[in-house]
Parts: sequence; C-alpha cells; structure tokens
Amino acid sequence: MPPPIYLDHHATTPLDPRVLEGMLPYLREHFGNAASRNHVFGRTAAAAVEEARERVAAAIGARPADIVFTSGATEANALALRGTVLQDSGAHLVTTAIEHRSVLDNARRLEREGCSLTVLPVDGFGRVDPDELRRALRPQTRLVSVMAANNEIGTLQPIADLGAVVRDSGALFHVDATQALGRVALDVEAAGVDLLSLSAHKAYGPKGVGVLYRRRRPRRVRLVPLQEGGGQEDGLRPGTLNVPGIVGMGVACELAAAAMASEGPRLLALRQRLFSALAHEIEGLRLNGHPDERLAGSLHLAIDGVDADALLLGLDDIALSAGAACSSGVVKPSHVLQAIGAATPGQAATLRLCVGRFNTEGEIDAAAQRIVTRVKALRAAR
Repeated sequence: MPPPIYLDHHATTPLDPRVLEGMLPYLREHFGNAASRNHVFGRTAAAAVEEARERVAAAIGARPADIVFTSGATEANALALRGTVLQDSGAHLVTTAIEHRSVLDNARRLEREGCSLTVLPVDGFGRVDPDELRRALRPQTRLVSVMAANNEIGTLQPIADLGAVVRDSGALFHVDATQALGRVALDVEAAGVDLLSLSAHKAYGPKGVGVLYRRRRPRRVRLVPLQEGGGQEDGLRPGTLNVPGIVGMGVACELAAAAMASEGPRLLALRQRLFSALAHEIEGLRLNGHPDERLAGSLHLAIDGVDADALLLGLDDIALSAGAACSSGVVKPSHVLQAIGAATPGQAATLRLCVGRFNTEGEIDAAAQRIVTRVKALRAAR
C-alpha cells in the first residue's frame, strides 16, 4: 500500500510540532485557570494568554486589546454578524454569494428576524466588484461581511478596495480571514477592517480555538455577546479560557507570519507542479476560481466525463475534497460553484486540493499519478 498523502489543507492543517511544543507546558504543569489571578498558577496561565494575544495581533497588524479569543472562526463569524446587527432592528447587512455557511446561515437567520439582507453576486472567478458593493450600500447598512479567501475555490477578494468603499459609507467591515491566515498578508489597519475572524487549525494550530478581531480605535465597535455567564474576553465570550489552545494559536500565528515570504512561493511551485502534471494527462480539465488571485496552494478542478463518487472511491489514499457538479442529478452543486456559473449539468467531478507546509515534491508527483490513473480507468470503463 502506498503511503497516504494529505492535500486537504482547506479543511484543516496538521499541527506544527513547534506549536505542540509550545502548548505542552500548559497541558501539564501550567494548568491553571487564567481567571484565577490570586495565585501563581492562574497568573502564569493569564500571562500566557496575553502573550498569545500579542502574537495574534502582530500577525494581522492589530493591537492586543482588539483580540477576542473564541472557539473558532464559526463562533467569531456569528459574534461579528449577530453581535453587530442585533443592536439595530432596521439594520441592513451586505454579504456575498460565496461566503462560508457560518456567515450565510447567520445572515439569513438575521433576515428572518427582521434585518434587511443583500447578497452580492460574484464574477466567474468568484470576485466581488467594488462598484457593485458601492451600489448595494444604503444609509441603513450596518455591516458588510466579505471573506478574504474562498474556502472552496481559493479566490482572493480585493479586500483593501472593498474596505475603502465600506469606510466611505460609514458602515462596519467584517472579513472572514479563516483561509487567509498564514497564506496572505493581513493588515486590518491598511485594509480598513473593523472585525476579522480567524481559526487556528487552518494555520497549523490546534482545533477548537479562534479569534475575533474587534476594532477599538479610532471608532470602537460595540458588540452584543451571544451568551451570558462571565466577564472573560471583555464580556464577549464568557467561559473558561482554553489556555493550551490559545497558546498554540499564538505560536501558529507567529510562525505563519515569519514563514510567509518563503512558504508562499514554495506552495505556489508545488501547486503549479500538480496542476501541470494533471493538465498534461487529463483532457477536459478546468480550473475553477481566479487563475492568479488565489491562494498559493489551492486548486479547484472540474473533470468532464467522470463520476465524482466513483473518482473518490479510487482515491481513498489521498486526502482531498470532491463534489459533483450535478453528477447524475444526485449531488447538489455547491453554492460557490453555482455562484460562479461552474455548476454544469451532466457528469463532472470536482476536486478541491490544497497543498500545505509539509508536502513534498515526491508526494505531489505521486498524487498526480494516482489521480491520472483513476480518471483514465473510469473513462475507459464507460
């Protein structure tokens, strides 16, 4: 049996050993509750949390006091949307058709609860037009929520341009940067971002911890907490802090910021190597998403004449995500593919592959060969 190959870094990333090393003391000897500052165990834990807050803030150009730790980006997104919009019963919310479900589902729930909602279309590459956003804004617009990098097709949004439009309108700008953390430069000040969501496990950190950046200056963003029960995290996220996870997130952010200049080109080279190998052997291969403005390690491919389920069954030794663009009328096309007009009828398998920090050229070549062999075998059997 050939060794399995992991190419599903959009779903999660392996824990970097250096992150684990930083976490271990807080899983063992430094086990105190960060809220128990009356003794050394609690103070040690609290100091570790504040150090992690500084590391996360430095990675996105923020102030440590602006960082709110959460259980992940899903909770951060919910707090950003609901915590902002619920303050105003007549509020208008703007988002896009290709957002993560944690944004879209919260937006639609807010609409059912009385909020006015505009869902912006995207072009065939998955990009939002800043002029389209400008036309959608109203005097009642309270919040605009746009993801920095799409979790399915890898397309990057023009966040700085969109932020300038939102800033001119007086509305608040929320960015879901879950996939962007450690992969593209993030600067909340330069981009005019008021709220930003992150998750550690997408950047070689632990699962179960994330961040909501909440601007305090020059204008303070006020949020309604999703739950009551304690004063932790400025009252916005009550509950005992996950100290080992928070420490791990801080280390992961610091490592990501330090490695970005070298890691990005390496991942891009591996992605291009994979795409070239597949395109050379597979006819009818199409790239979904923007060809250039995309995450360095991200590929989303459509393969004509191949059933998605059958393709997956033969690739169980490669970790990837696959879906059918209306394969046999059974699998519903993803909302992202529908939004970019890539949900074509008939048999068309889609593959989402994302190269990561620990992948090697040998793994890329082996994965490409296995995919090519499986596609050719399925086509020959038709």
